[in-house]
Amino acid sequence: MFGLVAAGVAMGLGGTVAMDLWAIVLNRVFGQGKPNWANVGRWAGHLPEGRVFHDDIAAVAPVQGELALGWAVHYGVGIAYGIIWALLAGAGWLAAPTFVPVWIFALVTIAAGWFLLQPGMGLGTALSKTPTPWKGRALGLVAHTVFGLGMWLVALTI
Repeated sequence: MFGLVAAGVAMGLGGTVAMDLWAIVLNRVFGQGKPNWANVGRWAGHLPEGRVFHDDIAAVAPVQGELALGWAVHYGVGIAYGIIWALLAGAGWLAAPTFVPVWIFALVTIAAGWFLLQPGMGLGTALSKTPTPWKGRALGLVAHTVFGLGMWLVALTI
C-alpha cells in the first residue's frame, strides 16, 4: 500500500510540475497569461467560513498568504490526483505504465475545476462567464493532458 501511495505522490508532483512548465512555455512563447494562484488561495482561504461560491473572487476580501496557499492547493490537488490514480491503477499498471489510461484519468480531473473551482471563483461552470470560455476549456484540456503526460513519465521511472 505504501508503495502505491509513494508512487502516487511522485506522479502527482511530476504531473503538476509538467503542467507548470507548460504554463511557462505558453506565457513566454504565446503571451498567454500565467495562472493566478493567489485567487485560488483566496478561494480556499474562505472555504472554512462555509463560502464555496463567490460572484467574483477578486472582489472578495484577501486572505493572509493567499499566493502561498494557492500554490499549496495546486500542488496538494496534483498529489492527491497522483495518489488516487496509483490506487486505482494498482501495482500492475505501475509495473508497465501506459499513457492512455492515465491520460483519460487526467482529463477527467478537469471536472473539479469546471464544476467546483471555476464556479466557486465566479467564472461560471466550465468558464461560462468568461469572455472566451472555449479557449479556456481547450487550454485546460491541454494542460490536463500535460499533467497526465508528466504522471506517466514519472511512472516510467518508478
